[in-house]
Amino acid sequence: MRDAETTVPARGRETTRPPRRPHEETARLGDEIYERDIRPQVEADHQGEYVAIDVDSGSWAISDDLRAAAKRLRTQRPGAIDVWLLRVGYRALRHFWGRPIRSAE
Repeated sequence: MRDAETTVPARGRETTRPPRRPHEETARLGDEIYERDIRPQVEADHQGEYVAIDVDSGSWAISDDLRAAAKRLRTQRPGAIDVWLLRVGYRALRHFWGRPIRSAE
């Protein structure tokens, strides 16, 4: 975990929480956790669903809706700071036009 902590004002009071990781590190850790622990459990039955991963604890939640997956994770881990989101069976979380980007596997 992280050693340093940051004091953050929260609506008139101060709270202490660990600083956020760089985005690249969160992505790397989230992908590692997904490949190692989650993918074997979800790939066959949850194509196209969203996974939210707390990279500090390895906790995760899945839903067919992106916001619902994040909300489920926050219910399990209210203090989650670094959360990685991905879509089962896809290389990208979303696509804008054309066909979705699916994994070659």
